[in-house]
Formats: sequence, C-alpha cells, structure tokens
Amino acid sequence: MMKRLLAAALLAAALAPAVAQTVWPTKPVKFLNSFPPGGPSDLIARSIADVLANQFKQPFIVENKPGASGNIGSDAVAKAAPDGSTVLFGIDSTFTVNPHIYKGMPFKPADLRPVLVIASSGLLVGVHPSTGFRTMQDLVAAAKVKSVTFSSAGSGSPGHLAAELLTEATGAKITHVPYKGNTPAVTAVLSGEVDAGVLATPGMLPHVKAGKITPLAVTSRTRSTLAPGIPTVAEAGLPQLEQEVLYLAMVPAATPEPVVQAMQKAMADALARPDLRARLEGLDLHYEGLAGAAAGKRLAELSDRYGKVIRVTGMKVE
Repeated sequence: MMKRLLAAALLAAALAPAVAQTVWPTKPVKFLNSFPPGGPSDLIARSIADVLANQFKQPFIVENKPGASGNIGSDAVAKAAPDGSTVLFGIDSTFTVNPHIYKGMPFKPADLRPVLVIASSGLLVGVHPSTGFRTMQDLVAAAKVKSVTFSSAGSGSPGHLAAELLTEATGAKITHVPYKGNTPAVTAVLSGEVDAGVLATPGMLPHVKAGKITPLAVTSRTRSTLAPGIPTVAEAGLPQLEQEVLYLAMVPAATPEPVVQAMQKAMADALARPDLRARLEGLDLHYEGLAGAAAGKRLAELSDRYGKVIRVTGMKVE
C-alpha cells in the first residue's frame, strides 16, 4: 500500500510542471495594443510575443487597436472572453487619467485587472529646431507672449497632462494638439507641424541624437541613462511636471487566478532574459515587474494624484 502511495505521489510530482503549463496558453493568444504601431507599448508586446511563441509553440499575435487614448483597445479586451486568449498592452493613463476626463467611458477600469506593470519611462519635452528654444525657460518665456503648440499621444495621455501642468505652473499659453499615439505626435514635431511635444522618451531620442528635435528636459525623476546631458524638469525649475509612464499588461477582470498567475510568470521569465532586458533598456524603459495587489495599488495612487491635478487644471477631452 505504501509503495503504491509513494508511486502515485512521485507521478503527481513529475506531472505537476506539465499540468501547470497547460493552464496557459491553451490556444493562440492575441496581444492587443491600444496604441498605434511603433510606440513603446507595441514594441514591448512584440518582444514578449516573440519569446512566448517560441517557448510555448503557440501563435502569439500582436494587433493594434488605437483610439481615444487607449479606450477603444481597452474596451475590446474588457469585453473579450476571460480565458487568457486576449491580453491588453497599454499605458497607465487609460486607467488613471481617462476616467477623470471622459464622460462616457465604454468600460470601467474595474473591468480589467493588471497582469504585470512591465516597465516605466519618462517623457521628453522636445521642440522643433526652428523655434530657437534651448531651455524650458526659453519655452515658458515665449509661451507667455504667444501660444505654443504642443503635440501629445492623445487627449488624456501623459503628454496632455504634462502640458496642462505646465500651463498651471507657469501661466504659459499652451495649445494642446492631440494625435492618435506617440509615433504620429513625434512626426508632428519633426515636421514643424507643432512647436513642441511632451512624448515618450523612447520615440524622441533617435531624433534628438540626429539633431532633428531639440531636447529641453525629461519628466522622469532622474536623467535618462541614454541621454544624460538632458536635464530633468526638476533641475529645470519645474518639479510639478515630474511624471513617468507605466506600461501594462491587462486581462478581463473575470480571468481565473491560475491563468493570471501563469501569465505573470511567463511574462516575468521572458523579461528576465538578458537580450529582452537589454532591448528595454535600449529604449530607455526601466523594468518594474509589479503584479497583483502591488500593481493595483500603484494604479490607484496615480489615479488619485492625477484626479486632483485634473480638477485643478480643468483638463478636458479635446
């Protein structure tokens, strides 16, 4: 009898990893990015998808569904089957800013739950060289005389919030021009369609290095390791503008806990790979790795902070 029990226990132990692996994925997985191709969230989704497709021998398809500062893609995932086959890749502002400025949100933030807060990055305040601005003080001085146009990745985006904060802190005249994602907003600065942009650093730095965009400051707490010569907004005398973007993976709230845990582990393991970590660092993205209650708490704290800012500035959807 003891021998049979021991044999059964050994068999169960041997099968446990295989059973755990069948929790997720059990079929092809769609990573739905709520912003246009080419932005940081898109690059993160594609990097993780490549690793997991090879690991699990399952298709991992990345689809872009941009619009309304992440609301459209987030709504699609919120209404998807809660079985781990559809995963949202986006940024925190969809959940921490949008609920405060959109009257008719198509979904509630509680309809989705975080799998992982993957990474963070600052924003970069950059201008077209023709403006002649070299510092934040130059920009503010000019914007007190006449309005300066600012592009952002969309109404409610971190860049939009930063532009409103700049107006509130300095009295500068800022005309916010929203675009459908970081990439077209950067293009607007490059072409001179707008004077300036407050945009995700990874999308701005290649053009800064090429001399096509003049950098004024980064909104992160510390200087960028990829461009240490650019001061922080605090160093530029505007600590009120300090802000970082969080890149998230989310699933429908009803997704079973074992599936969420399997996804968390798979993504964290992928992001622990030296090649993938180096790819993130090369984009000026800093690994966070927050999951579960810690991720939820971070989003709740940001929502509270941004809600107060929005009430003070009167920030609106344009």
